[in-house]
Amino acid sequence: MLTFLVKHSLAGMFLCAIIGFTFPIASNFLFPFLPIVLFTLMLLTLLGMPMERLIQRVMNKSVWLYGLVHSAFYMALFTLACWVFGATPELTLAILGVGATGSLFATPAIVRALGFDSLEAMAMTIVSTLLLPLALFVPIHFIHLSDGGLDFVTYAMRLLIFILGPILISYSAHKFLPKEPLQRVLLKVSPYTILLVFAFPFGLVGSYRGLWEADRAEAVVYLLIAISIVAVFFVVTFFLYRKQGHELALTAAITAGNRNVLLTYSIAGALLGPAFLPLAGALQVPTYLLPVITKRLHKYLSA
Repeated sequence: MLTFLVKHSLAGMFLCAIIGFTFPIASNFLFPFLPIVLFTLMLLTLLGMPMERLIQRVMNKSVWLYGLVHSAFYMALFTLACWVFGATPELTLAILGVGATGSLFATPAIVRALGFDSLEAMAMTIVSTLLLPLALFVPIHFIHLSDGGLDFVTYAMRLLIFILGPILISYSAHKFLPKEPLQRVLLKVSPYTILLVFAFPFGLVGSYRGLWEADRAEAVVYLLIAISIVAVFFVVTFFLYRKQGHELALTAAITAGNRNVLLTYSIAGALLGPAFLPLAGALQVPTYLLPVITKRLHKYLSA
């Protein structure tokens, strides 16, 4: 059964978003537990990577250039778009929060399932995640919606737990634990880490279902915005990297399209405004449809 789920994981992630929308009570029940799943996924993903080679990739200038595209470029682009279309401050903050968000830590597993370079995707994911605190501070500071200010102590603690925590634990495990037993365990566990990803579309889409029940017209607008955002991430990044080969272009594109909105919400919470969670829920549908589209596009380009 597990082997079957892993084999069909790309379609399974999209299906989980549909099931979570259909059963909002179950989706909302799972939502408070998602940070635990997130931490576990980040840790297992990092443990399964060759740490020395990963550090070398992370130190590469091209990966940091990608990180600037991933956050600064798209945040500037979406700021202009929000101004042109007259978006409300709440919606603008939510969209810029998504633009600041780093890539999903499940991205290397998704990229591996597609047959691409998962190490490159992991390096891009780490860099975009490390840039998240600075990128996220900008819209929160300039579009201030909450009564209180940014609590830097709480902010720093959440960064330490959700970003530095998995990185430090993984580095320590590779450095101090016996390599052969660790590798044997990781070889057995790593193929199934992608199953943890199923929890995210299922648990996050419930917030969007709440908006759907309250105001269906507005929910449709949010879904169209979510589809447009993911399409811009994917298409623009693909063409920016197209000259470097279609496999790297697809890797960069899907890494840009897969956004770890749960991590962003875990760090900033209510400071992101009331529109963020419904938009994050709406993003689950196009985000988890993206790997399926990428797989078909890869077959077309390879042919």
